[in-house]
Amino acid sequence: MGAGWWATTAHIPALKRHPLAEVVAVQKRNPAEARKVADDFGIPVACSTMEEVLAVPGLDAAIISSTPNAHYAQARAALERGLHVLIEKPMTITAKEAEELVKLAEKRKVQFLVSCPWHFTAHAIAARKLIQSGALGPIKMISVLMTNFTDGLYKALPWEKAFGDHPPEPNSPQVYLKPGQTSYSDPKVAGGGQIYCQVSHAAAYLGFLTGQQPSEVFARFDNGDTAVDVYDTLNLKLDGGTLVSLASTGATMLSKRNYEVRVYGAKGMLLLELWKGTMEFHDLNSKVQRQPDIPEADLYPMYAPAENLVDAVLGRAPNGSPATLGLFSMKVIDAACQSARENKNIRI
Repeated sequence: MGAGWWATTAHIPALKRHPLAEVVAVQKRNPAEARKVADDFGIPVACSTMEEVLAVPGLDAAIISSTPNAHYAQARAALERGLHVLIEKPMTITAKEAEELVKLAEKRKVQFLVSCPWHFTAHAIAARKLIQSGALGPIKMISVLMTNFTDGLYKALPWEKAFGDHPPEPNSPQVYLKPGQTSYSDPKVAGGGQIYCQVSHAAAYLGFLTGQQPSEVFARFDNGDTAVDVYDTLNLKLDGGTLVSLASTGATMLSKRNYEVRVYGAKGMLLLELWKGTMEFHDLNSKVQRQPDIPEADLYPMYAPAENLVDAVLGRAPNGSPATLGLFSMKVIDAACQSARENKNIRI
């Protein structure tokens, strides 16, 4: 549902290449566009509404890849039918909606995933294992800097103007469909700017690594010259006592983007550079263990969420990015937006 930019770039190609998956239907609001996507990708059924999709017989699972304002209604309808679901980030517009969906999935006893490719890298999995093993001791502080080339999307610029003459990154896919110009720039559609589009990734990653929950958030936003936030700074406290500093912007220069994660424990520290594919563990004796670098082409495993959906449904693999992490992210987003509006610390 929502066979637009990211569905046609990542999810549909991932399913088409999976030997045990069969894509039976796609949905776009415009019937002619839905039919073109279906024909181009060799999919039998083209739908223009959610109801048409859910009426297709024999469905096992659904991927929700529409704009954020449609996520809740579509995911709820799919879950109520008993389908396994992969939902794009940001999971919903509010934490209350996300919590309702998580509870519904638990009630229906289905697999429910949030689409966060970073959770599937070798470094993410190794970092979580180190933290869970106690090798770092109690996690005292985490520092995150996340930047990306999304400012033009918040300004509703055409794709070519948003990204200019900047050559594609080595791990960037060929774009089949470009996003709508209001998909990221209209708060009624997107929820917000950087906080929904990118901090949703970073917040879920915190939950993935630590296994904790957010308990307090203090945030500041700057919209630049757009209707949505572009520059975000957040201070968080997790329920295990970990302090978090998170800075993120979509207005980085096209020559450089960052995703630096620094985890400081009482017995060691982890230094990750996600866009560079590097990871180091430093212990109390100053011994440094460096993980093998991740190849450029594998830095952002965009096919992994849809592939994991299939494997989790079939019992071939555990759910690598459970929707509870999307709920973690929405709790942070909700509280950050309230904090920025009301100029105060928010307890969750």
